[in-house]
Amino acid sequence: MSVTDRCNLRCRYCMPEEEYVWLPRSSILSFEEIARLVEVFSTLGVDKVRLTGGEPLLRHDLSHLIELIAANERIRDIALTTNGVLLARQVDALKAAGLSRVTVSLDTTRPDRFQAFNRSAKFASVTEGIARACSVGLGKLKINSVVIRGFNDDELVDLLEFAGEHGAELRYIEYMDVGGATGWSMDQVVSRDEILETLSACYGEIAPLIDQNSASAPAQRFSLPDGRTFGIVASTTLPFCRSCDRSRVTADGMFYMCLYSDTGLDLRELVRSSASDEELAAQIANAWRGRTDRGAEERASMRGRGALYQVEGLRSDPHREMHTRGG
Repeated sequence: MSVTDRCNLRCRYCMPEEEYVWLPRSSILSFEEIARLVEVFSTLGVDKVRLTGGEPLLRHDLSHLIELIAANERIRDIALTTNGVLLARQVDALKAAGLSRVTVSLDTTRPDRFQAFNRSAKFASVTEGIARACSVGLGKLKINSVVIRGFNDDELVDLLEFAGEHGAELRYIEYMDVGGATGWSMDQVVSRDEILETLSACYGEIAPLIDQNSASAPAQRFSLPDGRTFGIVASTTLPFCRSCDRSRVTADGMFYMCLYSDTGLDLRELVRSSASDEELAAQIANAWRGRTDRGAEERASMRGRGALYQVEGLRSDPHREMHTRGG
């Protein structure tokens, strides 16, 4: 569930442009509308919710939304993905409200690179947020790192060590050609196999972890000889479309079955036109049963593959942006 399309960073793989088309504020779902949709999804079997953005901590009083969702007994896990800039000052309230887990996006361990990559000097705020999240005991913290050749592929070991020092599990993410990644090219992608080769050269033999309870999880998890674990999301070179059970709802209520989807179901229109919960559930179930999305697989089979959208295509429909879609 995305709660805002706004962000306080400008990461090169998501928001590299100078100007953006934002969703009208009147279209953004209220917390009560989001909680109602979560309730409807939970009657269809959903028991995990991840709050995303943009940057979700920009949404005022986010802990109140977490309280509303936590009151739903069918929901057993509430997670948050954040860039961490505002995390330290909010983490106590988030945990008290019922937040289960946090994932922080951080692509470099070097403040100068952080400044260049994200156009922000808030590296210390992110590391403070990570430390605070660990100190309050919010489950197993995860750190997501998008790996881009020529930018941070020389930090694979440093990132893993940084995560370990902060009690977190690292997720390496292959650079994806989605949304605002207008400068994407295949030669910038560092594959899962390359990541494993680099880590093996440093740590020794790396073993894959088999967890039947998370067979549909985006990340493949691995274990180092000393028992530390990490994951790799290899959706660019090794798509997992056929086992994916994720879907997303934008901050203005568009329901998408895939990051690459061109079309979605407008849940806001249904909510605000007085549709009953039963009608909402039927529409959601029909959309889910009818899904045919295999976006990553289709992209992987393309010759001359380039960025999914250029600037003009993004500005013509802001729902194509990852900061809108909750990527």
